[in-house]
Amino acid sequence: MMSEKAKVMELQENHLLISRQLAEARTQELTQRRELDNYSDEIQALKKKHAAEVDEYEADGRKKDRDIRELREDLRVAQDDLSRERETVTSLRATISHQSNAQLTLGTQKNVLQAQCDAIQASLDAATETIAHLQLDLEGSRKRVAELEQDAREAEGVRRKLHNMVQELKGNIRVFCRVRPTEIAANMVFPDRRDHKEIVLSSSSESATGQERKELWNFNFDRVFEPESTQAEVFEEVSMLAQSCVDGYNVCIFAYGQTGSGKSFTMEGGSTESTAGMIPRAVEKVFEAAQELESKGWQYKMEGQFLEIYNETINDLLGKAEFDKKKHDIKHDKSGTRVTDIVTIPLHSPTQVRSLLAIAQSRRTVAATLMNERSSRSHSVFTLRIQGSNSHTGETCDGSLNLVDLAGSERLKESGAADNKDRLRETQNINRSLSALGDVIAALGEKGEKGDKHIPYRNSKLTYLLQNSLSGNSKTLMILNVSPLAAHLNESLCSLRFATKVNNTTIGTAKKQTRTAS
Repeated sequence: MMSEKAKVMELQENHLLISRQLAEARTQELTQRRELDNYSDEIQALKKKHAAEVDEYEADGRKKDRDIRELREDLRVAQDDLSRERETVTSLRATISHQSNAQLTLGTQKNVLQAQCDAIQASLDAATETIAHLQLDLEGSRKRVAELEQDAREAEGVRRKLHNMVQELKGNIRVFCRVRPTEIAANMVFPDRRDHKEIVLSSSSESATGQERKELWNFNFDRVFEPESTQAEVFEEVSMLAQSCVDGYNVCIFAYGQTGSGKSFTMEGGSTESTAGMIPRAVEKVFEAAQELESKGWQYKMEGQFLEIYNETINDLLGKAEFDKKKHDIKHDKSGTRVTDIVTIPLHSPTQVRSLLAIAQSRRTVAATLMNERSSRSHSVFTLRIQGSNSHTGETCDGSLNLVDLAGSERLKESGAADNKDRLRETQNINRSLSALGDVIAALGEKGEKGDKHIPYRNSKLTYLLQNSLSGNSKTLMILNVSPLAAHLNESLCSLRFATKVNNTTIGTAKKQTRTAS
């Protein structure tokens, strides 16, 4: 029993020991669990920290990868730049080598140029000295030029006086005769082959007894132009009168003759340069003379007008499309002759005048007669006025150029106008005005012989318009146009006799027209 009790006691002690051990184990287990929990928390924290570190390392890795790529790209760019720089360096080395050679060449050229500069400087010094002498000569030349210009102005005055004297010696009213070319000519000869001033007409007829009767008519004028004469040859004799217009004189040139004798061709001409008439040629001459005088201080203003006298009525050829209903009156005053309400156009070139001629020619009154299918039935008057002033001398001048194409002169029987009332009235007015012109010429001739004599200028619009051109204040030229046809012999004789009467008339001395300088 004792042993059992001892065993029981031992067992109980073992049980207690085991219980204590178990309690200690439990306690230890709890402690270890707590430690394990702590370790687990630490492990979780470490895992999180490790994960964060891994993420950070991975981010750093990616960043470093990017940096590496960028560095590699930079390296590639740098390598490319290096390659280019090497090429540049190579090129620069070649350039330096070339420039070194060029520098040597330029050095040589510099030495040459320096030598040239020295030579040029020497030449410049010599030229400077020469210029000084030339300046002295220039001052002397300028004084000489001023003296010559003064001499030229004085010579221009002398030229004007001599030119006017020559024109006066030729006569202030002159007559030219021009024969129209034709295939069938009358008995007309020109015996004066040197001066061309004579024309002789002849006629032969049979008397009642059967005997041949011959008649000769001899006429002398200032100039006779044969059928083959050109427009240029005719104008050569007229050109000096255009110069007189620029010098300040009134000039009148009028064409007279029967219808179809070539008056309009003589005055207006054809469409080509060689066939241009007296009007465009005279205007061109006036412009040329004015331009030549500009170097002597003269400045000119020009204006033109163009009118016709039809049945004693004045029509403006440069006016409106239809002849206006205005009454155009002729006025004479100190400034010359003017027509009221007439279009006056400033002229700047001869070409402009040709355009005006074309306009006027299309509007001029024409009609058919037996003498000419397109006969001019009116007197046309182109007037060019010119005002000049000289800034050097203070001189002024006023000139005018009247270029007149008279209507055809013929007898009623010859023209066939007697069978037509309008043509009859036209022909009567034409012949009346031409007769009035003859009366004025005759009265001027009588005045020259007997002294005081009334001149019937007012008997027609034509003579009243041309009063200053026929009264001694103008240089006047009559161009007689003659038809060479045998059928027109009587008309030609009438025209030649009238022209002879004009040629024998003295109208006095033309006076220069001046203005008071403003």
